[in-house]
Amino acid sequence: MFGMGVMEFILIAVIFLLIFGGNRIPAIGKGLGGAVREFRKIRHNITGTKPKAKKHKTVEQDESSSIESEISRKLLENVPGVKKVMDIKDKVKKVEDVINKV
Repeated sequence: MFGMGVMEFILIAVIFLLIFGGNRIPAIGKGLGGAVREFRKIRHNITGTKPKAKKHKTVEQDESSSIESEISRKLLENVPGVKKVMDIKDKVKKVEDVINKV
């Protein structure tokens, strides 16, 4: 799968275990499972009903933006550590903007 062998998967698993620890892995799995379940539910709701098209956006763009916003909201609620990562990402972007201005 993806050109990766057994050793690569083992290395990724060990790094994942070292970063998150054995106690948090079940919580992360539960959160990701909930996010996937919500994604499927949202996708089913969107494909089952016909959303109204806006003049400045196409229907596909409107659907993808609502799916992305719903998934990001669910991830922030269910997966521990995602909020911290998003905050750090925002801070890095601000620093990059300041550096680019100089």
